[in-house]
Amino acid sequence: MNEALKSDDIVEKVGGRFKFTALIQRRIAELINGARPLVERDGRSDFEVVIEEIATDKITIDWEKSGIVKSYPTK
Repeated sequence: MNEALKSDDIVEKVGGRFKFTALIQRRIAELINGARPLVERDGRSDFEVVIEEIATDKITIDWEKSGIVKSYPTK
């Protein structure tokens, strides 16, 4: 299991479990459709790459474009 998933910090970073899951799903779809990873793949799965991208602030929710209400403070 990825170390970043052992605490809720990464979940709270994007505003909760639903938003976290939605962000993962959208980014995995982008990777499957040919987008380049924003971190080194190093033999990792798409899921592991996306978690690393979120943990290192390479991707996040665009609150203005998404229309999602920002309900949690972000760090």
